[in-house]
Amino acid sequence: MTDWQMPALVMAIGYLLGSIPFGLVLTALSGAGDLRKIGSGNIGATNVLRTGRKGLAAATVILDGAKGAAAVFIGERLLPGQGTMLGGILAGVLAFIGHCYPVWLRFRGGKGVATMLAVSLALHWPIGLIFAVVWLTAFRLSRISSVGGIAAALSAPVAALALGQMALFQPLAAMTAIVLWKHRPNIQRLLKGQEPRVGSSGPK
Repeated sequence: MTDWQMPALVMAIGYLLGSIPFGLVLTALSGAGDLRKIGSGNIGATNVLRTGRKGLAAATVILDGAKGAAAVFIGERLLPGQGTMLGGILAGVLAFIGHCYPVWLRFRGGKGVATMLAVSLALHWPIGLIFAVVWLTAFRLSRISSVGGIAAALSAPVAALALGQMALFQPLAAMTAIVLWKHRPNIQRLLKGQEPRVGSSGPK
């Protein structure tokens, strides 16, 4: 392959893996209906939880994360970066983008938090660990899904800087920007004090 073909292949694999809408597939296979017509219409785990099936929501989190981690591992093996993690970064970021903007669903995907967590873990596990701790802590304190996700996403590039992982700062910052963009309605509701807590009614 030429110099550009392998990176292009790695990016394509990452995107295609990331674009698998596990939440939508699982709810359809379980008979829970079309997830896009439930709650907020989002294909992520928080909206799956609105079907009342906690097992499906947990499976969605795991699978949405697994596809991000798998993309990183495949990218690293197809395009080893000699310490730069180039292949893993390319595949991981594209898996995240594929989840948020899947071509099969007219680019209307999830908000990317679970996938970003797994990509972070696969690229540098201490960053992923910080992400997970911040996510769980913020959620437990607020009982608001979006607060946990936003706080965790913001922590990732900060953790990269603190841990000296400069090669990961920009890709993580880019993913954080997308997470914030996808959470625009949630942020607006948070500012108005109208964002619902998990277990209550209302959009997620």
